[in-house]
Amino acid sequence: MYSSAKLSRVAAAVALTVGLTTTAMAQVTSSDMNGQIVGPNGNPAVGTVVKVTHVPTGAVKSVTVNSAGTFNLRGLRVGGPYTVEIDSDEFADQTISDIYLELGEAATIQRTLESAADYENIVVTASQVGSLAFGQTGPSANFDLATLQQAPAINRDITDIVRIDPRIYVDEGGSGGIQCVGKSPRFNSLTVDGVRMNDLFGLNSNGYPTERMPFSFDAIEGVSVEIAPFDVIYGGFSACNISAVSKTGTNEVHGSAFYDYGSDSLRGDSLEGDDINLGSYTEKRYGFTVGAPLIKDKLFVFAAYEKLEGANTFDRGAIGSGAINEVALTQAQLEQIQSVSQSLYNFDAGTTPLSMPNEDEKLLVKLDWNINENHRFAFTYNYNDGNNFSESDGDADEFELSSHIYERGAELQSFVGVLYSDWTDKFSTEIRVSRTELDNLQRSMYGDGTPGGNDFGEIKIELGNDTDTSDDDLTVFLGSDDSRQANDLDWEALSLMFRGNYYFDNGHALTFGYESDKLDIYNLFVQHSETSITFESLEDFTNGTNAEIEYGYAYSGELLDRAAEWGYTSHSTYAQDEFYLTDDLKVVAGLRYDWITTSDEPVGNADFVAGNGYDNTANLDGLSLLQPRVGLNYTVSDSTELRGGVGLFSGGNPNVWMTNNYQNTNVIGGEVDGEYADLFDGSITWVNTEDGVTAGPGYSVPSDLDEEMSSGAGSNFESNNLDPGFVMPREWKISAGMTHINDEDYVFNLDFLLSVTQKQAMIKYVGLERVGTTDEGYPDYDSVGYGSLELTNSDEDSVSYSLTATMNKSWDNGFTFTGGYNYSHAEDVQPMTSSVAFSNFQYRAFTDINEEVSSVSDWNIEHRFTADLRYTTELIDGYSTIFSAYAVAQSGRPFSYTISGNSVYGYTPYLEGNNVLPIGAERNDETSPWWFKMDIAVRQNIPAFREDHSAQVYFVMNNFTNFINDEWGILEEVNFNTAALGTSSPESRQGDASLWEMRVGIDYRF
Repeated sequence: MYSSAKLSRVAAAVALTVGLTTTAMAQVTSSDMNGQIVGPNGNPAVGTVVKVTHVPTGAVKSVTVNSAGTFNLRGLRVGGPYTVEIDSDEFADQTISDIYLELGEAATIQRTLESAADYENIVVTASQVGSLAFGQTGPSANFDLATLQQAPAINRDITDIVRIDPRIYVDEGGSGGIQCVGKSPRFNSLTVDGVRMNDLFGLNSNGYPTERMPFSFDAIEGVSVEIAPFDVIYGGFSACNISAVSKTGTNEVHGSAFYDYGSDSLRGDSLEGDDINLGSYTEKRYGFTVGAPLIKDKLFVFAAYEKLEGANTFDRGAIGSGAINEVALTQAQLEQIQSVSQSLYNFDAGTTPLSMPNEDEKLLVKLDWNINENHRFAFTYNYNDGNNFSESDGDADEFELSSHIYERGAELQSFVGVLYSDWTDKFSTEIRVSRTELDNLQRSMYGDGTPGGNDFGEIKIELGNDTDTSDDDLTVFLGSDDSRQANDLDWEALSLMFRGNYYFDNGHALTFGYESDKLDIYNLFVQHSETSITFESLEDFTNGTNAEIEYGYAYSGELLDRAAEWGYTSHSTYAQDEFYLTDDLKVVAGLRYDWITTSDEPVGNADFVAGNGYDNTANLDGLSLLQPRVGLNYTVSDSTELRGGVGLFSGGNPNVWMTNNYQNTNVIGGEVDGEYADLFDGSITWVNTEDGVTAGPGYSVPSDLDEEMSSGAGSNFESNNLDPGFVMPREWKISAGMTHINDEDYVFNLDFLLSVTQKQAMIKYVGLERVGTTDEGYPDYDSVGYGSLELTNSDEDSVSYSLTATMNKSWDNGFTFTGGYNYSHAEDVQPMTSSVAFSNFQYRAFTDINEEVSSVSDWNIEHRFTADLRYTTELIDGYSTIFSAYAVAQSGRPFSYTISGNSVYGYTPYLEGNNVLPIGAERNDETSPWWFKMDIAVRQNIPAFREDHSAQVYFVMNNFTNFINDEWGILEEVNFNTAALGTSSPESRQGDASLWEMRVGIDYRF
């Protein structure tokens, strides 16, 4: 066993740090405690009883020290305080009080017992015990309740917290997704009380299955993020795993209530000297928590409720509108479009969107039952229902009228039950069963909410205002967004987990288990089911001439036949040994094996087989991967520890990519299109007209397109399939790190992470053959088979690496500071930013449409500095005042200058817009400007109704930097990471991130 003398100073300091500080375990719902108890001469104190009591609930666990002098306890509640009583028949007893456990943390108790002749009982506090957070093997971040309650969390979201770590970038200018060391949010995993709460389908770019964080902020006891955890229990991700655990009821009734408020008057109204028009809106949030005993020392309940009544704001408008980003559209052109839409097309196109109200509601209820000293059961119910109003076409050269805005939302329910059992001092188990249900909403503003029930199709008007440059090109959208005209998603997930732990007398700790996750998906996604009409000029739109109409449907005439219904079960089994090779070297070594079973196959397409020589019915059945992992921790001295490891990981590939292969087979339905010289001269017979309106464009379908669809002759450029040889994508993670504390108790952490991504998922266009090279130097292709967008693996490896340094210090005068820097170089072969195969294939920068070239990731932030500063004082005698600040300085997101593929390719299968790199250029070889900002919060305690209650008024300000000066704190980014070559100002201001915003509120705790 390792020496407790070497642990005291470094581990005590590590327990105070935020960021790279703990051995937090992902995908768990509890904490652990282990350690070594020895006698005065260092010999194992065999037979000593260690009794651990969770003071708030009275829960007790006892274990006997084995012949190696060690003990282990699993399944302990997060938080505390705990009291540890060490009872020996031979030596003096010891009692340790005020121990607090963080999520998944293996707290280590190293104690040397004294002679009973000298002492009867020794009482110490946790601060006098050095090793409570020692022994991590890989880079991770852990955030406790104090951080959750004090950091400037204006969104009441864990994204406000985890961004403190310099390796974790939150996309504040976009979706709010969590990006770990330059990886896509789609490759993360999120669990709450053991239930996967990440987007299992893969539709959302924020990584959540819902519009916002799907659980109440005040329900959280702790959060951890693991980037390279070498414990085999981790799975289902290749970027990072984010894990949260909820609070629990106790023997005392306790709770909280809060209310906060924001509005356009509490937000900036100018940027860089430009007056900004946000429109009028208010936002308020309120909620409560309550915990109480139902049966003292036995059964407890905890509940948390939260409600948002907010607003979505939009940042684009016509020239002179005062929008954050003004597009190349004059007020006269805008009014003309609105007028023509009403008079000629009998449709209200709407106005320039400024703000729209949204809502979000969350409820969490948790029951915690101390069955007896050896068994504990917990049940959690979680509910979330919320919506947003969103833009679909948000490039800098696109503008949407309010009729094209769509409502999106989701209703989620989850149920989880966990049984923790200690069968003997050596053997413990954890059994978990969970079920999650999600009903997704994607509804056009002018639709009735049913698939295909929209009352007007999409119209696109292309405005080319300057023939010499693309700077002034603009497409105006009105009507129902083409991707929301037939859109319905529901999924259900059932998860089972059994995990066992066995402790041998020789100090080896064996962990083993089996897990299964069954997912059933229903997804209807048919673009252009209400038609999409394109005009190449404002004049054509005004006259109804030279229109191209696209129409998508089912060949049977029954739209629901296009829905995909499929599912699969992923299985995992693992085994791991944790032991000390020497007194100072801990080793964690194990194997994890994942495999997938399913019987659902896509509908076969005979033309695909004839054209390509293999069929399109491949599925995920039989995919498997063995993942070896080894982690090390070495105690160098009483002030320094080293850590490192290597392991293989897999997971996070969105299921929506696979769903495309079930929906888009070209057997059940497809798309047809036609060009029409005049929509109103009587040459077109309009059919399938919506009820209560006059037949015509937008409300109806041209009869020739309807007949072509009914004949089954329609084609679909989005025919999708899975490569029959597809294998599980995987990523090797190799890390090395160090923690050091100097004589002034400054804690320094240094971590290096190397990742090698292999067999990564990508989209290729099959049915092509390269026949030469164009005059410009680009590959020239010809069609030789059945064209399809195939989900396949890349044979090109991507190598990514990051170097992170942090420093932490707490002073007796009330100051605490954590600062960090991260250098990141992350690569991938395809960014795979979309849920649609066609978009993944097209909307990227490339030289060869089917190339396998590893380049800088869309999510890479090369340099990132972060700081977390907090100060507690008393401005009012007897009442604490807490100042907190979060600051970031980071380099910009990468992007590419591109040109139109139609101008350089000989054969261009469905290439649109500017997506081709100039010869010699690399993807993402440009970078947007640096971004600097600071968020602050001030919390002032005030008198409460009772002495044992607390009340607090506060304000939180996002981008205090911009509040000081409207030219500071501006985030500028290039939409979708590409800009047309020659564009003078490719970046646009990101309004939500750039403008300062403040919320004021009150919080009451009892």
